[in-house]
Amino acid sequence: MSEYQYYEFRTVDRPLTAAEVDALESISTRAEITETSFTNHYEWGDLKADPLKLLEKYFDAFVYVSNWGTRRFWLRLPEQWMDYEKIRQMAGGNVLCIERTGKQVMIGFDVSELEPDDLDDGTGWMGSLISMRSDLLRGDIRSLYLGWLISAQSGELDDNVSEPPLPAGLGKLTAPLRSLVDFLCIDEDLLQVAAANSAALTDGPGRQELEAWVGRLTKKEMRDLLVSAAMEASERWKNEFLHRFYKENQKLLPPQIPLRPRTDGGLLSAAEAVANERAQKLAAQRAHELARKKTHEEASRRRYLSQLATRKEATWRNATELIQKKQPKAYDQAVRLLVDLRDLALHEQDEAAFKTQLATIRETHRAKVSFLDRLASAGL
Repeated sequence: MSEYQYYEFRTVDRPLTAAEVDALESISTRAEITETSFTNHYEWGDLKADPLKLLEKYFDAFVYVSNWGTRRFWLRLPEQWMDYEKIRQMAGGNVLCIERTGKQVMIGFDVSELEPDDLDDGTGWMGSLISMRSDLLRGDIRSLYLGWLISAQSGELDDNVSEPPLPAGLGKLTAPLRSLVDFLCIDEDLLQVAAANSAALTDGPGRQELEAWVGRLTKKEMRDLLVSAAMEASERWKNEFLHRFYKENQKLLPPQIPLRPRTDGGLLSAAEAVANERAQKLAAQRAHELARKKTHEEASRRRYLSQLATRKEATWRNATELIQKKQPKAYDQAVRLLVDLRDLALHEQDEAAFKTQLATIRETHRAKVSFLDRLASAGL
């Protein structure tokens, strides 16, 4: 396959209307379209629409994968639920995009020039990434920091650019965040260095805290929440509920650390140092393992030669009988036995006797060119 592109769009907060489905079908007759999704792949040609315009108008999430190393993951979020000025400071370069369009905030992660992967058909990424949208709406901005981190890794930032406020919980990522790390191909050493200063993530609100807060709501607010929970199949009501809770209880939001920010260049240098240290440890481990393996093999070889010494004459006869069969497989077996006898002679310091017997064999079978070639290849 010379070319492959995969597009997937998904709604979260609401299903598509019949008119919207019709509009999407007019864009692509071969796409798989449901009330909540639009999926298509191309081996020749391309999507006949701007994917970000489709996301802005119809959907809440968009994934794109190509087999030449480009990946895109975009989210659309309600502006009233996002602190745009706060999250905008995470953006830098072209990898992490944070834009305000109308009443929406568009957040995108774009990477290219990755190692091409014909085996990645793109189908599993949406399911593993989409729940980050709910996390963002609840105030968890670790995904945005990861976007800034891949911008630094990609060389899009100056070395003296300071990192944004560091969110808590980088040392213990959720499954969707781990998927984002894999999707963007973030260097694990760089992530380790970045997470070193990240505070532990505090637990979310407990039952008592939620009960106390709900108890302060008006009857109408409680009724509206219950109706939303019963009527909406999506998580919109839950996201709105938690968004409002966190907004009124700022101390329970995942904390950020704005003190003594590190620079882009400093993080990359520290990650390189971690990689070098790990490489040195790995080299030492490999050297130790090779030495241990060599010692084990030498001990096994000595035991074998000691046993061979008790049947030396029989082994010479066996080698001669194999040569006389005039078969390639038999020649190989004979040469292996002669190599063993050579090693035994060296072990017993009786190399002269071995050379005499080997010379006799070479002379006796001088017409067997294939056998003599095997002797030469074995150093005999």
